[in-house]
Amino acid sequence: MNRNDACWCGSGLKYKKCHLPFDERIDSIKFDVFKSQCRPPHRIIKTPADIEGIRKSGVINDAALDLAGSMVEAGQNTEAIDTAVREFIESKGGIPACLNYEGFPKSICISINEVVCHGIPSKKTILQEGDIVNIDITTILDGYYADASRMFIVGKTTPEAEKLVRVAKECMELGIEAVKPWGWLGDIGAAVNAHAKANGYSVVTELGGHGVGKDFHEEPFVPHVGQPGTGMLLVPGMVLTVEPMINAGRYKVTVDKKDNWTVRTKDGSLSAQWEKTILVTETGTEVLSS
Repeated sequence: MNRNDACWCGSGLKYKKCHLPFDERIDSIKFDVFKSQCRPPHRIIKTPADIEGIRKSGVINDAALDLAGSMVEAGQNTEAIDTAVREFIESKGGIPACLNYEGFPKSICISINEVVCHGIPSKKTILQEGDIVNIDITTILDGYYADASRMFIVGKTTPEAEKLVRVAKECMELGIEAVKPWGWLGDIGAAVNAHAKANGYSVVTELGGHGVGKDFHEEPFVPHVGQPGTGMLLVPGMVLTVEPMINAGRYKVTVDKKDNWTVRTKDGSLSAQWEKTILVTETGTEVLSS
């Protein structure tokens, strides 16, 4: 671009007053093709208006997760939680993103025990004492998405299940700590996988995190197994999810052949997942939904 052209980000400022120094910094980096290093496309760099839109959506999303968590108890059916969350999000002017997304029949995902993700709420699915439960909610507000999930334990469970839930959260937190401006996407997976393996667990590789903005799933795909210093360059203005799925057994999964959504561990072992939407800033990260 010419220095006096309007900046590619849509800010209305001249390029030289906006993203020229940003692009010059990227241009100064020597990308190593043997490490699959690549630059992020301009289209995934968020403007201040975009970030504020995602942040506002995240406020509703977090409150929806609070509501869902308050309903987790033995004897509760998962459809009741789904209905309450949908009504809450809609009452705040939002849209539950999962509802009818590529045919998904409910507003949120509720995944129990060996279900890794995409569990479909149902009146027939009753929470039991000792269950470990992942509730995953994505909200759209004014065209902006926010995505997060949390684990819940129904009453008391086994020490083994408690440890899995705790370590899965630690994996997510370490993945987020690995996100550095001008760092690399592979740093996230390296941190997650190292901690999971140190605790005797495995990381699901077929599914991962993703960019967030005006679409449900944007670039980049965020793998939770990786090598440091590899993959896409992480730069300020990128928004993505860190959401490792940690299995007590092997990492392989299967998809239910009847509903084509429910993902389970292939060996029947327990699985746990936590997720946050984060913004890469000039100094580190900011959580936009948790």
